[in-house]
Amino acid sequence: MRTLKIGVIDLVCKKPSRSLWARIMHANLASIMPQVIATWCEQEGHKVNMICYTGNEDLSKELPKDIDLIFISSFTQAALLAYAVSNYFRSQGVITVLGGPHARCYPDDAVQYFDYVLGFTNRGIITDLLNNCVPQRPVGKKICAGKQPADLCGIQERWKFIEPTLKKAPFIKIVPILGSVGCPYTCPFCIDSTVSYQALDNKTISSDLKFLLTKFKQPWIGWHDPNFGIRFEESMDAIAAAAPPKSFRFVAESSLSVLTEAHLNKLKENGFTALLPGVESWYELGNKSRSSHITGIDKVKQISEHINTIFRYVPYVQTNFVLGLDSDAGAEPFELTKRFIDHSPNAFPGFSLLTAFGEAAPLNLEYQKTKRVLPFPFHFLNNHLAMNVKPKNYDWVDFYGKVIDLTEYAFSLKAIYRRFINTQGFNARWMNIMRAISSEGWGRLKFYRQVRQNLIQDRNFRKYFEGESQQLPEFYFNIIKADLGIWWQWLPGSALSHNAYAYLQNKEKEGNL
Repeated sequence: MRTLKIGVIDLVCKKPSRSLWARIMHANLASIMPQVIATWCEQEGHKVNMICYTGNEDLSKELPKDIDLIFISSFTQAALLAYAVSNYFRSQGVITVLGGPHARCYPDDAVQYFDYVLGFTNRGIITDLLNNCVPQRPVGKKICAGKQPADLCGIQERWKFIEPTLKKAPFIKIVPILGSVGCPYTCPFCIDSTVSYQALDNKTISSDLKFLLTKFKQPWIGWHDPNFGIRFEESMDAIAAAAPPKSFRFVAESSLSVLTEAHLNKLKENGFTALLPGVESWYELGNKSRSSHITGIDKVKQISEHINTIFRYVPYVQTNFVLGLDSDAGAEPFELTKRFIDHSPNAFPGFSLLTAFGEAAPLNLEYQKTKRVLPFPFHFLNNHLAMNVKPKNYDWVDFYGKVIDLTEYAFSLKAIYRRFINTQGFNARWMNIMRAISSEGWGRLKFYRQVRQNLIQDRNFRKYFEGESQQLPEFYFNIIKADLGIWWQWLPGSALSHNAYAYLQNKEKEGNL
């Protein structure tokens, strides 16, 4: 077997960017699996160059000119950039491979632009690919393991690829770590709802944490588990085995059902500084928040009390909501969220518009069966720039009006001030302000207002939202062209559209419906 020159690109953003937020935080969004792939390839005897793309790098110059094979990891929002980059390198004879969430969600679209598209990936798949690396054109090849791998390279093995990425982060440097894959909950809109929960080796975790103490005085560590702490005592034991209390600063996404007061006390002892629990809805999904038997204002009061309890132990909390679920109707869901903001003023509210990511979740089939899925370009499918599911109980103008009203409330000067004075610590206060006044708060508000105005004033724009037209509005076309910049010339023309019903059609062909 000849030695291959391999490139690995982790697209943590979807466009070239020199914004302050990108420079400070994008390197902290690095994914784990690209680092694992890079490590496996090197262990197989190949030469590997890896880039975490934060928006500031020139991808056409960062990799060697005579590269043989490129792995690209991408979320769906960065898919068009991934397609353009793949087209550029394929034009030079390079074999390209796509992995990451987009490859799992839209494999039938991705095979038009890559030689290989990888779903769940283990080392055996990578070894076979490296040993039989030949172009697959005009249509690429889909490869998927039966489940996620139970063994991944630890931080020590991946450090060669982690360290250069961390150097791009000027202040906070967050090391990604994984304690488990899959999720025991079955939220129907979630990509992990059908993925079996697997805990990873705690001895490796302890060893990696000890290793990080040789690199940083008090490391920042981000848990990439879909739901951290399911096996809570085992996770805490792994941390405790590595070092004395508060040797680390941890960030984790977890469910409120895990965050009991007894657990919160242990999280505080072990240095957890930020938690991201999911509330999702005031009417459903209560099993994640220990509120399965209550809804409406009663749930608001219970959740708010729980969040306020968390703040006695952890300085930063983001609460996650999904707007536009089928259980929502009228003004009440939005008004209830406002009351929550009043009762828990220090919590940062994270709002997501209901989005169906291809094959990501079983519920997407139901949306497709009822012809509610819209073919918005992938560039806008990031949970807030576009809602690609027609709302069940709202007119589009009414829905965006309510989203705008809630967003204005959540990121008003009054709300930002209350969040500031009720939050402890410089890092938490700085993060809240930056997020509120950047594209996540005020930026989204400006965008939503423009969308609503277009819905009212532009009949063709409205027809696209109603599913009456497949013609992409110029508003979205211009954004994509401006965002991609120099990569626009390499974007295949067909990539601006995709088959929004491929998942349903495949199931019908397989006879699984």
